Amino acid sequence: MSENQTEYTITFLPANRTVKVKDGSSVIKAAREAGLHINASCGGAGVCGKCRVIVESGEVQGGTSEKLSPEDFENGYRQACTAEVHEDITVRIPEETGRQKGGLGIDVPERHRARMHVFDIESVKKEGIFYPPVEKVCLELPKPGAHDNRSDVGRLMQGLADQLGKHRLVTGLTVLRKVRRALREKDFLVTATIELPVNEKSRNYLLNIQPGCWKHRNFGLAFDIGTTTVYGVLIDLNTGKILAKEFSYNPQMSYGEDVITRIIYAEKPKGLDMMQDLVIGAMNEIIARMLKNATPPVGEEHGPITRDEINSITIAGNTTMTHLLLKLEPDNIRRSPYVPVCTFIPPLCSEDLELELPHHCVALVYPAISSYVGGDIVAGVMGSGMYRTDLLTLFIDVGTNAEIVIGNKDWLACAACSAGPAFEGGGITHGMRAVEGAISDFSLNPENLEPMNITEGNKAPLGICGSGLLIIVATLFENKVLNQSGKFNPSDSPRIREGRSGWEYVLAWKDECATDHDIVINEVDIENFIRAKGAIFAGIMTLLEQVGLQVSDLEQIILAGGFGSYIDLDSAMSVGMLPEVDSSKFLYVGNGSLMGAWMSELSNHIRKDVVEVVRKMTSFELSEVPSFTDNYVASLFLPHTDLTLFPEAVKRRNLE
Repeated sequence: MSENQTEYTITFLPANRTVKVKDGSSVIKAAREAGLHINASCGGAGVCGKCRVIVESGEVQGGTSEKLSPEDFENGYRQACTAEVHEDITVRIPEETGRQKGGLGIDVPERHRARMHVFDIESVKKEGIFYPPVEKVCLELPKPGAHDNRSDVGRLMQGLADQLGKHRLVTGLTVLRKVRRALREKDFLVTATIELPVNEKSRNYLLNIQPGCWKHRNFGLAFDIGTTTVYGVLIDLNTGKILAKEFSYNPQMSYGEDVITRIIYAEKPKGLDMMQDLVIGAMNEIIARMLKNATPPVGEEHGPITRDEINSITIAGNTTMTHLLLKLEPDNIRRSPYVPVCTFIPPLCSEDLELELPHHCVALVYPAISSYVGGDIVAGVMGSGMYRTDLLTLFIDVGTNAEIVIGNKDWLACAACSAGPAFEGGGITHGMRAVEGAISDFSLNPENLEPMNITEGNKAPLGICGSGLLIIVATLFENKVLNQSGKFNPSDSPRIREGRSGWEYVLAWKDECATDHDIVINEVDIENFIRAKGAIFAGIMTLLEQVGLQVSDLEQIILAGGFGSYIDLDSAMSVGMLPEVDSSKFLYVGNGSLMGAWMSELSNHIRKDVVEVVRKMTSFELSEVPSFTDNYVASLFLPHTDLTLFPEAVKRRNLE
């Protein structure tokens, strides 16, 4: 190697992928350039300790921190975000550090199916509101002659008006350039693709023109752009059926697992371009997979679905994800007074977003309420149907931010509170997402404190996911292993010991795991969990107070989101995360954001409702409400300082 060489080769295992980087580059930056994911909750700031890698050959500079024990360092572990490359090296990404298989899907887990709210396309049809925002109509136009030499476009527009009553039509240059050839190719038999307006007084927009009759081929897409995961479904707009569904992790995670970290990165030079490129790339990949795997409609005239046949796409995401998708500067979302660039987005051309879709495909983006109550929550409110019910409903989408909506068909109020990343695995020593090997269920022998761990995919344990964390803390508390402050009570069990971060409980010994260390939960983890659950409960109580209601007034509680759909109700009430009410009042909707986007793809009536819902929803900024702090502090115990709020939880814990 010459002295003036400024680039070095890194080989990443087990992917066996190589990449050249400049002298002094960090290992995590090299992984990004190689298209590999390394967990980095802090976005590469060096404080979360999630980006552990093993340097198998060569040396790096740095990469040490208090998160690595002397034994870890001796075994070659380094933190990828602070390890600098100054020679050719080989790095192994451990299974718990990379992106594993599995993960929360778009459906509610089996044990919650009895309480699942299902969007029924047949009921939409019965209500007479099944009319997608884009329709295709077939026209047989009169041919030009000596007594009829109207322009081709005039002939088309008049035909739409005469045969279908489509007046007030507008179009663009792309369609004008297609008209002459399209009319004559099939002897003046054509198919027009029309975007229907939400307001009946507005104009219809002619999106596309095709020779022949193609009205039976009308397809749309619905997407949920989540902070962690991007979901998509391919829909037959003639029948309402889902033909394919796919998802992938949001590749922006490599630059930070929460929205604030990504906003900070987007503020850097070319950072916003990178954030948009990553999410658009993920969407294009999902679209390609759906087209490949789609089950096309049955019939001789039907064949594989092509991109050119996709006529609309509806997208829902939180306010930050929407800004990054549209390449809108998100800077002020994280700064008081928390002002987004916009909340309502007009219909867009998919091509302008660099989506690999035809020029005529219209993109419809769900509006937001505020900086921290975004389009995903509006879509969830629509998908759950709470905006159409008489029942006083509490809607909760639980994630890094917990968004809360209270109301019914007459009124709605909303708020957001920062729960932190604990339920996504952040801030937890051995926390991880719900992928294969994650401990997602747990029980305890009260006599000897021996555990029974259930993992995703029934694999050897790798760590703890959010649903598992909730059940573990609740079970330890109910069995008096933990006190109200979340501290371990004295015990002779070898499972309870003093570790590097204080007292801890050993969930799985090293030789039982798919890692090279014991998997534990310690008092720092539990403290982070209590803060997260406390923020959620305080948010609920504060919003109820602001609208003059009490927990006893609630008639229905809807849980949404990836983590929300996996919440064990008994555990959530035992630790004081959710109000203690009759479990029959709870419903699960799964991915409410995706459900709302799907519904809007099928009903222009629902698109109209969205506008009305956003306008009547009152948003509360909890940081500006003095009682929120009081409620939060009161919630920083298990289950709460006011035990009268949780009589059943107290009763369960006192049972011998």
